[in-house]
Amino acid sequence: MYRALAAAKSSPLVSSFDRKSLSLQSALYRRCIYTTKVNLHDNPLGLPRKSDAPSFSIPRKSGPPQKRRIPHVKNVVVVASGKGGVGKSTVAGTIVNLAVALALRKGANDSMHRPRVGLLDLDIFGPSIPKLMGLDNADEPLLTSSGAIVPVKNHGLPCMSMGFLLPKQGSREDSAVVWRGLMVQKAVQQLLFDVDWRDGIENEAEGPGLDVLVIDMPPGTGDVPLTLGQLVLVDGAVIVSTPQDVALSDVRKGISMFRKLSIPVEGLVLNTSYFLCPSCSTPHRLYGSSDSVHRMAKELGTSVLGELPLIPEVSEGGDRGTPFMLGVTGDRALNAPSLAWRSVMESTAEHLWKALNSKST
Repeated sequence: MYRALAAAKSSPLVSSFDRKSLSLQSALYRRCIYTTKVNLHDNPLGLPRKSDAPSFSIPRKSGPPQKRRIPHVKNVVVVASGKGGVGKSTVAGTIVNLAVALALRKGANDSMHRPRVGLLDLDIFGPSIPKLMGLDNADEPLLTSSGAIVPVKNHGLPCMSMGFLLPKQGSREDSAVVWRGLMVQKAVQQLLFDVDWRDGIENEAEGPGLDVLVIDMPPGTGDVPLTLGQLVLVDGAVIVSTPQDVALSDVRKGISMFRKLSIPVEGLVLNTSYFLCPSCSTPHRLYGSSDSVHRMAKELGTSVLGELPLIPEVSEGGDRGTPFMLGVTGDRALNAPSLAWRSVMESTAEHLWKALNSKST
């Protein structure tokens, strides 16, 4: 394109007016292509940097980077799905309710403190955590004196998401992140290592860190999970799927990716597995039998942690920004589908907690 413009300008058949027009086009082309600032790629979130504290980066030629812990976080659990739209974070709010179930968990002795749980949304292009946690109108996160991001908190859970960092002019829901791979990788690195998860850090108090950080992953096997798997010591992964074969084929790819990255897969959660109508107690398998899911799990050496029924209260709670594990009371909380949903989420949280503790001992 640039060479063609230059050749046209030098042609004797082009008038002086046309040459000026071509010169303007050439200047605009060079500006669009060549003047992207290097520091924008190195610091896409625009965090203040100290000269003596260079940003962490992936080595290009010196071999794979060494994995490390996220500062002030004891355990990291990722919730992923091979296929988008299976209810990992939006339709069923699985990740939010799993984090709440972990946070509500008590030890054998009720005097023991509940785990301190945080939520990190790594879906750069389609962040859902702000909406699901009732924080879609939250102000931009504060920064500590050292330039770290302070998580935004609601329902007792500290949260961080790309959605909090989008400009508030107009509607954040209409703001799109249009970035190439390098920008995405750098933003993921900053969300992983430049957030201070300690309690009370917004008041410059250095309280305890997190017992568990639950990370919402984007669907697929692209830049984000690869960056996370290369840089962070992840303690476990939970895969969310629906019963259809088209979703299960991508679940296989997701499990394969995690194993290549040495991330242990704790099991699968089957979402919208069945529907219980108010007038009967027979499960209606709207999306097909779950037998194929159990066969696949056995074949791949993992387990199905539970089957979640399809209930409208979960979706309604997500739209209101109130997780189902917290927001449903009265008769609706005691009906059979609600009790079944809660039971699966609590048992999944219990399984994860035991798995995390067994690895730390």
